[in-house]
Amino acid sequence: MSGRIVKVSGPLVVAEGMEDANMADVVRVGKQQLIGEILNMTGGSASIQVYEETSGLGPGAEVTTTGMPLSVELGPGMLEGIYDGIQRPLTEIRKLCGETIARGVQVPALNREKKWDFVPTVQAGDKLSGGDVIGTVQETSAVLHKIMVPPNVAGTVKEIKSGSFTVTETVCVLETAKGEENLTLMQKWPVRVARPYDRKFTPSQPLMTGQRIIDTMFPLAKGGTAAVPGPFGSGKTVVQHQLAKWSDVDIVVYIGCGERGNEMTDVLMEFPELHDPNTGEPLMKRTVLIANTSDMPVAAREASIYTGITIAEYFRDMGYDVAVIADSTSRWAEALREMSGRLEEMPGEEGYPAYLASRLAQFYERAGCVECLGADERRGSLTAIGAVSPPGGDISEPVSQATMRIVKVFWGLDASLAYARHFPAINWLTSYSLYLDTLRGWCDENLGRSFMLNRGRAMALLQKEAELQEIVKLVGQDALSPTDNLTLESAKMIREDFLQQNAFLENDQYSSFDRQARLLELILRYKDLCDAAIARGADIWKLYAIAARAAIGRAKTVPAESYQEVYAQIEADMEQQIEEVAKEAEAE
Repeated sequence: MSGRIVKVSGPLVVAEGMEDANMADVVRVGKQQLIGEILNMTGGSASIQVYEETSGLGPGAEVTTTGMPLSVELGPGMLEGIYDGIQRPLTEIRKLCGETIARGVQVPALNREKKWDFVPTVQAGDKLSGGDVIGTVQETSAVLHKIMVPPNVAGTVKEIKSGSFTVTETVCVLETAKGEENLTLMQKWPVRVARPYDRKFTPSQPLMTGQRIIDTMFPLAKGGTAAVPGPFGSGKTVVQHQLAKWSDVDIVVYIGCGERGNEMTDVLMEFPELHDPNTGEPLMKRTVLIANTSDMPVAAREASIYTGITIAEYFRDMGYDVAVIADSTSRWAEALREMSGRLEEMPGEEGYPAYLASRLAQFYERAGCVECLGADERRGSLTAIGAVSPPGGDISEPVSQATMRIVKVFWGLDASLAYARHFPAINWLTSYSLYLDTLRGWCDENLGRSFMLNRGRAMALLQKEAELQEIVKLVGQDALSPTDNLTLESAKMIREDFLQQNAFLENDQYSSFDRQARLLELILRYKDLCDAAIARGADIWKLYAIAARAAIGRAKTVPAESYQEVYAQIEADMEQQIEEVAKEAEAE
């Protein structure tokens, strides 16, 4: 089915004679066969967003529909891949076209020539339904790729093969109600349709990131949603790199959506050099990168978010824990605004379309902890973490506000903390997590009831410090009581010795839950002992000067294998030294 262009407005093309086409169909435009997608239909007139540069297109050019919605290819070969917003493999395109992507280039997302060793797990005669695993492929040393029956297919195995196959060769034949169905190592799925699952659970396990301010203060559950808003230079990329490297997930999907070219280049250069702490191999072995820079066509930027989360859902369906890191949803919203303007839709707040909030919700709602389709009762999780880049750091703008209404964790980045070299630069006074209650059971069982109590005490100290700092600005710190001075010192210890981490120090990059709990307990124990000593008349400045106080500051850099013994010794020394100061005061 083909039509003719009657209007070109940037990436928006209007074609007549498209009566038999459908909404969301992928089309090929002009002699160069540019890829596009039908946004809406009015009679035989179709409004098409083109995912490539449209210069040179004019009225009369032919438009042909493929009859299929925008879909991604899912199968072995995606890991370690670098794709653009519509899943075109950038490394393969570079070999074909050089440094610049040629318009209309058609390269399959998955390599059609590489053979994969397929090991079947079913036999002839087995009854299968959507989601059942028919075999496995060792895609990388870190990930076993499970080949599944597509969600909308069910039948009896007529033939199953083993050996080496390309992604397009038949490995299994199913007898279905509609006839025989040939299954390959690859399946296709429309990006704007969420992949189905059996049931969804309330997230109840924390996503361990090794970052103390996240895990202890503002935890994120596996299968949860989080936003990382912050102005330019506040360290969004630093936080995302740490999350990608240290989170206890099996697969990472990083979506660079509309970011500056030099930032995306840094990601593409650094990710292959990052080493997976679990296997010691490059992190790319379990990573998929979607790269869509700000100079690429704006329409493909809008699609990149859906491409990334569909790939993530596919790995979730295998029973893996997957993290999607989108940087940034603000650039995606800007693409949405531009396309909406060209469609002449009624603008909403600040020019964004009225459906901005619902589109954001559709993206984040695809996260979750689910029981996957299939007879083996696999459980998988998809955690969505979206960076937000509000203009001028003003989170009152529509994208930030819409995101905050949807996500349950808000890690508010602060440029002043970043400039002070405090990383992660998450502001503890503006951030929050709504998973504290759902994760309380796990924390009580695995870390003891004291963990959440200590977390509450630490937050109260930080908030009290903010109040006292206002008084200090007016009357000076000397006017405070010894107890208030101790509160300031304790909060400073929590900020500098606990919340601040150094990504370049081997022993401080990652902190286990047990170690976080013990370090926080050590700081609060210092405050309790000092409180008791002050009540006995001890000089507060002598309490600050004890050797154990400095030892607590160095405690976070202690090697992981010996921290328990070191912390126990610091606590014993601290008790002894504070007791000596208190006895000295009583004697005087």
